[in-house]
Amino acid sequence: MRKNYRVKSEKEFQRVFDNKQSMANRQMVVYKLFKPGQPHFRVGLSVSKKLGNAVTRNRIKRLMRHAIWQVREDIPNEYDYLIIARADIKNKNLKQIEQSILHIMNLLFKQKNNAGGKDGTN
Repeated sequence: MRKNYRVKSEKEFQRVFDNKQSMANRQMVVYKLFKPGQPHFRVGLSVSKKLGNAVTRNRIKRLMRHAIWQVREDIPNEYDYLIIARADIKNKNLKQIEQSILHIMNLLFKQKNNAGGKDGTN
């Protein structure tokens, strides 16, 4: 995944997190923030130290980045996403992580995302 597709700074992470539009499954929690005029989506990844040592955490992040890149055509643009890994993701392979990302994106955009009008679609 190219660097311009990443949410990098702590300030950007906090902005997405503070938006409070999220959805979760057993493998991850995904937060979203609508960014009008942004040509593509951006993703920030977070893997807690509770999930393992640095090697394990980096492997999880590599798999997540690759899975996101594989399904990028199915991820809506003009959003920043923050993906927080959960413990269940340690036992998953690339294909399972791809399916999990697609599943959670479908849930995230099927929910009543107009409830607060924060996503810019109102």
